[in-house]
Amino acid sequence: QVQLVESGGGSVQPGGSLKLSCAASGAIFKNYPMGWHRQAPGKERELVATITSAGIANYAESVKGRFTISRDNAKNTVYLQMGSLKIEDTAVYFCYLDRWDWGVGHWGQGTQVTVSS
Repeated sequence: QVQLVESGGGSVQPGGSLKLSCAASGAIFKNYPMGWHRQAPGKERELVATITSAGIANYAESVKGRFTISRDNAKNTVYLQMGSLKIEDTAVYFCYLDRWDWGVGHWGQGTQVTVSS
């Protein structure tokens, strides 16, 4: 059974930084692309960043230059370093594992990020 557990969320002022972590278990982590998505109140869930099994990263335009996704395959963990945070970054952030060979994806439970002054 695949489990994804996010941590690192919290409250921060505009311009601040946070680092999210997502620890995976139950799958051969290094084989799979991972991603971070977010959902703000009243809005649909949106893609924030993805990273391939080879470590190639892609970002939504809204976070390019401010967020960095990375992975540590030895720790089965994917990270999202968030900087220059804006009020509009406030959302629940979800980790996602694309288990492509099984044709399924797995979600974590989410971690709240609140940016306010």
